[in-house]
Amino acid sequence: MGKTIMIVDDSASLRQVVGIALKGAGYEVLEGCDGKDALAKLDGRKVHLIISDVNMPNMDGISFVKALKQLPAYRFTPVIMLTTEAGDDKKREGQAAGAKAWVVKPFQPPQMLNAVSKLILP
Repeated sequence: MGKTIMIVDDSASLRQVVGIALKGAGYEVLEGCDGKDALAKLDGRKVHLIISDVNMPNMDGISFVKALKQLPAYRFTPVIMLTTEAGDDKKREGQAAGAKAWVVKPFQPPQMLNAVSKLILP
């Protein structure tokens, strides 16, 4: 049974690109189109890592991470923010919310997979 990673991004094409890279590296992939959708899909199943965008409709990435950390089953699930936001203020906000890493778009899949392999839960 492979490890499961959830991708949360309002861009279907980005979810596809990230999903292909992750599946190619042997991970199972779940998708959410925004924070609210992602939370609805986190039904207690084991998720080893989450990759989330910051700017999304309905619920942005920072709010999503804060909500995630309130859920006992996912309190320790590592989150990588994958975003066009390179600003230090946003990064600090993300880290304060509980994000473990920050990958700026456009990104190279090997760079993202490297961050994933370092942070993914055993």
